[in-house]
Amino acid sequence: MKYTGVIFDFNGTLFWDTVLHNEAWQIFLDKYNLQISDEEMFRRFHGKNNRHILKEIFKGTLPEEQIPELGVEKERIYQQLCYKSGLTLAPGAVEFIELLASRGVANTIATSSGKENVDFYFDHLSLSRWFEYDKVVFDEGHFAGKPAPDIYLKAMSIINRKPSEIIVFEDAVSGIQAAENANAGCIIIVDSNDFDYSNWNWNYQKIKNFGEVRNIIDEN
Repeated sequence: MKYTGVIFDFNGTLFWDTVLHNEAWQIFLDKYNLQISDEEMFRRFHGKNNRHILKEIFKGTLPEEQIPELGVEKERIYQQLCYKSGLTLAPGAVEFIELLASRGVANTIATSSGKENVDFYFDHLSLSRWFEYDKVVFDEGHFAGKPAPDIYLKAMSIINRKPSEIIVFEDAVSGIQAAENANAGCIIIVDSNDFDYSNWNWNYQKIKNFGEVRNIIDEN
């Protein structure tokens, strides 16, 4: 099968920051005297946008107009943690993205992050070296959250590729389901946190370094 397009999820996929997001949420939750374990955060919220998470956390009691403000509050905590830990892309990611460029393979990012974080990543990870900002799909409050396919369908449209021509890289269960629902031609799991994927019947390649998938592009 010839794949002519690649769509990357970002958090936990191109940028291994799940621990930082969990820590930021725990700091946020402590402020509001709420408790959610890391396991529950992964199971219920991983890959979802802030609007979905905040509604779940506050059990539907949060006024709609307060959601954006609280989302920004949490992301400020998260960005400070990123500063302290340093910002680097996933193992092998730079080399793989540059390989895509050399082979003329269209690519973009489809992320549940909001604009404030996408701007942060472009500023501090120099993403403009590899990605066009205007082609990145992020949470603007208009998409149904993963596992709905909307975000991936939009990304496919932006890079002008059919679903069957697309490879999607994902780490979150909801994101993998979203890619399936979008009928992506190939889905590769990026196992950035040693999660147990054995409870699901996905027969997908699982990687810990983007260097492991060079052969997929070489075969095109």
